[in-house]
Amino acid sequence: MKKPLFIGSAVAIVTPFTDNGVDYQTLAELIEFQIKGGSDAIVVCGTTGEASTMPDNEHIDVIKFVVESVNKRVPVIAGTGSNDTRHAIELSQAAEAVGADGLLSVTPYYNKATQKGLYGHFKLIANSVKIPVILYNVPSRTNLNLNPETIKALSEIDNIIAVKECNLGQVGDVVNLCGEDFVVYSGDDNMVLPVLSLGGKGVISVMANIIPQDTHDMVMNFVQGDIAGAIKLQLQTLNLIKALFSEVNPIPIKAAVNLLGYKAGQCRMPLTELSDNNLELLRTEMKAYGLI
Repeated sequence: MKKPLFIGSAVAIVTPFTDNGVDYQTLAELIEFQIKGGSDAIVVCGTTGEASTMPDNEHIDVIKFVVESVNKRVPVIAGTGSNDTRHAIELSQAAEAVGADGLLSVTPYYNKATQKGLYGHFKLIANSVKIPVILYNVPSRTNLNLNPETIKALSEIDNIIAVKECNLGQVGDVVNLCGEDFVVYSGDDNMVLPVLSLGGKGVISVMANIIPQDTHDMVMNFVQGDIAGAIKLQLQTLNLIKALFSEVNPIPIKAAVNLLGYKAGQCRMPLTELSDNNLELLRTEMKAYGLI
């Protein structure tokens, strides 16, 4: 049996930036907020962490810092995906070397690989490390889909243990093909309950950056049989989620973290600041949720 890296909510944590680099003091504060708030794992240098704007040395330094700050209190999962297989292997090996508990590896964007290519890409990455690998299927960003049959073939590799699935129409097929030994995580905050209802085990979450306890509780309520409580929390979050995705992630969530009082800074170019109208929407929904 494959052991899940986590069951519950993993926060896709933002990376606080200054004009000169990473604000490690604020990152440490955000890590403590997440652990105290009940997050079951921390995903560092993912999409929400703006890994695509980070040079390799900074990317690995941030993973190392998070690993050391967390100090085994929860699993640390490092985003190490690339559309260059060799680069993804180098990042994955470096993340393993600095102590990451697992990897999150996105489908290679832009190249538009075939399913055969995707299988070969992930197999080479998984075989290059000993730690667990979570596949990341997000067609809206990569313009290609990791098909259920390909996920099934990849699930037979010992250390490929899960998928972060953003193509929700195929969750049931993935569960049917791969069985309970392979974990499916929701990649969309507004669809956590549908994924759980089809056999998913949790979420890799953006909203957990500001509501870690509610995101954790939503999943654990479901897992423990309190379906009504889980549904209540999912419905309660929907308006907030709309505000958090009013512009491309991570623009709104970084603004939200700033509104909470943390110095998350701005997104790196080519991402820009949240528009005034959407900032006001975000502020309104955060007030309605009782966050500010």
